[in-house]
Amino acid sequence: MNKTIILDKRPVGKPQSTDFKFIDSEIPEAAANEIILKATYVSVDPYLRGRMSDAKSYSAPFELQKPISSGVVAEVTVSNNAAFRKGDFVSGLLEWKEYQKSNGQGLLKIDPSKAPLSAYLGILGMTGLTAYLGLSEIGKPKAGETLVVSGAAGAVGSVVGQIGKILGCRVVGIAGTDEKAALLKTRYGFDAAINYNTTADMKQAIAEACPDGVDVYFDNVGGEITDGVLANINKFARLIICGSISVYNETTVPMGPRVETVLIKNSALMQGFIVANYAAKFPEAMAKLSEWLQAGKLTYSETITEGFDQIPQAFIGLFEGKNNGKMIVKI
Repeated sequence: MNKTIILDKRPVGKPQSTDFKFIDSEIPEAAANEIILKATYVSVDPYLRGRMSDAKSYSAPFELQKPISSGVVAEVTVSNNAAFRKGDFVSGLLEWKEYQKSNGQGLLKIDPSKAPLSAYLGILGMTGLTAYLGLSEIGKPKAGETLVVSGAAGAVGSVVGQIGKILGCRVVGIAGTDEKAALLKTRYGFDAAINYNTTADMKQAIAEACPDGVDVYFDNVGGEITDGVLANINKFARLIICGSISVYNETTVPMGPRVETVLIKNSALMQGFIVANYAAKFPEAMAKLSEWLQAGKLTYSETITEGFDQIPQAFIGLFEGKNNGKMIVKI
């Protein structure tokens, strides 16, 4: 039988395992010009939480009683499509199913001889593209500037910090444990790291870690951490709003400091984005990420959970800080 994970209920606050439901069906058969895909790796990402709510956003919400979808690496097991052969590996936005059929549209062939398959969901996938394009297109970092990254031990944040170092920045990361903070410096080359869970005064901690102020801020977290960064920005600072995981599970709209005065006083830019905004630049970004990876200038971490049945729990683990780097499920 073929297992599928559907959204059974819309989460209230932090997602629970009871919000998801497993259903069984028969393995599909390929019609003309179709292929059958077997899931190999499934990506779980914080942004999926937004799509589980019935609220307007940049992507349509998931429908109840329908499969959830995310980035997936899959193997072609049957092909009636001339563009694909049995044994090919592809990546794309696919449903949480063990097996599914496709006409091939939206799928990217990937080469397991050039990088591990899981890397195409991370450093060479949406994660790497988000880090590179958000930082380069909005942050426009210059050598000698100070870059601060929140959620720095996560999939995107760890890549952002490394790119900042490649470009000559002083890089400060913010993470949630002493172990993660140490990892930022030893593995990813950050100049300084702050554990927000043991920091009583974030404004002061950032001031001490960034004696010359903050020029570029790559924000994956929002909330009080961002309030502390805002208090330390320089004139013409660029604030890149990639995510806000600290408030994704809130049931009311949290209120923080008003940002307008700070932005005006510093002639600063604050811009949100999604990686699809820069789709035309994906080939350029992929080429640069691949070059840096092969040259040993980039490294990455993965937290890999095994088993199709573990996908919901791996997703929930994102909101409990259980991942170092990219959270992936191996099927």
